[in-house]
Amino acid sequence: MYRHSLRTRVAIAFALCVAVLSVAWGLAFFGAIRFSEDRVLVHQLQRAAESYPALTTNLRGYDEVGSLPESLREWAQTNPDEGIYEFEAEELHVAVLSTGNEEPSAGNKQPRAFVVFDVAGIEAASSEDWWWLLLITGVVGTLGALGFGLGVVVMRRAIFPVVQLANVVADIDVEHLSAEDHKRIESSRFGDDEVGVLAGTIEKTLERISAFVARERYFTDSASHELRTPITVITGALELLEQSDLSAADEKVVDRIRRATLDMKTTIEMFLCLARETDDGLYDKQFLVMPLVSQAIEQQRHLLNGKLVDVEIDQLAKPKVCGHPQAFSIAVNNLVRNAFEHTLAGQGPITILIKEHELLVTNQVSALVTNQEGADEQPTPAEASSFHGYGLGLGIVQRLCERNGWSFSLHADEARVATRLSW
Repeated sequence: MYRHSLRTRVAIAFALCVAVLSVAWGLAFFGAIRFSEDRVLVHQLQRAAESYPALTTNLRGYDEVGSLPESLREWAQTNPDEGIYEFEAEELHVAVLSTGNEEPSAGNKQPRAFVVFDVAGIEAASSEDWWWLLLITGVVGTLGALGFGLGVVVMRRAIFPVVQLANVVADIDVEHLSAEDHKRIESSRFGDDEVGVLAGTIEKTLERISAFVARERYFTDSASHELRTPITVITGALELLEQSDLSAADEKVVDRIRRATLDMKTTIEMFLCLARETDDGLYDKQFLVMPLVSQAIEQQRHLLNGKLVDVEIDQLAKPKVCGHPQAFSIAVNNLVRNAFEHTLAGQGPITILIKEHELLVTNQVSALVTNQEGADEQPTPAEASSFHGYGLGLGIVQRLCERNGWSFSLHADEARVATRLSW
């Protein structure tokens, strides 16, 4: 349980990290300054002790240029401006100051005084400077590493609830949700901050999805029984009728009922196949394509009665498909039925091409029809209107293909309609 929001905790963590690093750097610089002071004084004392009992003086004043050390005389004669100068080769620091209280007259120069500080033996040698530079670099690098480690620890502590929630959500298999998955979130342990709100929303969402999946499974199981039972009863009644003496008109009616019943059975199976979450491992079965194509043609051939349209099957291969056989059969039935329904009399042939990895169904839609006088004419607007849409089942075919990892495409123009099913 956290008393502050995630935003506040992150801000506090950042401020704490900056404060600790600032204190560490401040102490480091303060220690370096004190060490430098002590080092200079110690070196001065050591140099004085080495010349004991005749004590040397590192700091001396000169009023005349001639009294300066020989290495500085030539430079002093150039009348340098007031200030502090350093001569590294001679290991001397020189302060130039003016001793006159009045303005110099024309042509005269302001008298100068020189304060010379001999740092020989006090300043560190060049080789020693490199060692100090290496030491300082090591200290700075160590402080940087400690600061980075501290920042990582503090920020991890601040965003730990987010990482914890992400790990819990990542462990949930969204493809196979169970009724207990939402309880794994346990939103109450995240408090009432932003992470708690997010965890509560995810928990409620998963709970609703789990309830929906349970209702869907119950519905499909019930619908599978309740919808197929009437179809079975009708099919049995039709078989009894076919065994009795029927007139020609009655046989046509029974045949229409049988076809309608078959269409209804196919439609029910199609929608149940789309609604089910699982189908008992049927999505990895292997089956031949040609038997299902032949079965679809026989089931839908009644749609070509009286149209004088031929069906040409060109089998270039004998492919096997891995997937759901019932879904593939439903898809092929839809493609064949749409081709048969939207082909008018004389607008043939309908071609079915079977390749190694695809099935192509093509039907003509713009052939000229012959009227009673023997003249050629275009189809009437009423006839042409039936060409648009090409059946509601093609949208279902698209969903079946997506579910099984197949691909479906349709190409329609003024001359023909071509549907392609690839696997």
